[in-house]
Amino acid sequence: MKIIMANDHGAVDLKKRILNFLEKKGFEITNLGVDEEISVDYPDMAEKACKQYLQGGYDFGILCCGTGIGISIAANKIDGIRAALPQNAFAAEMAKEHNNANFIVFGGRIDYSDSIESMLDAYINTDFGGDRHLRRVDKIMALEK
Repeated sequence: MKIIMANDHGAVDLKKRILNFLEKKGFEITNLGVDEEISVDYPDMAEKACKQYLQGGYDFGILCCGTGIGISIAANKIDGIRAALPQNAFAAEMAKEHNNANFIVFGGRIDYSDSIESMLDAYINTDFGGDRHLRRVDKIMALEK
């Protein structure tokens, strides 16, 4: 799998944790995020990763900021992006199965009930359900027009 990733200063440690987890699984990660806690604007990081994702060649993307909220809002403003901010492994699974999310988002300053790794596994190991879910995803995407 090929993954694109970006983060702001509020999720440097989380980004490193995610990179370590995914690299151990043998995934190829394009890291566009920052490696130091020097302030950057999360909308810029979302735009950079999403626009590169839309050029093709990636299976999905990961975005991280302090809460995950701002960077997910920014990402979802970009045509073609469905960024999900799951609160647990079940939500991560449903983000893929029901919504075919192409970005998964986490907050570096959030204490999750499930581990980030379990949420990533749930997302990665789930396929889009299609059928009635495709109709709904199509309706979501039509809202961009």
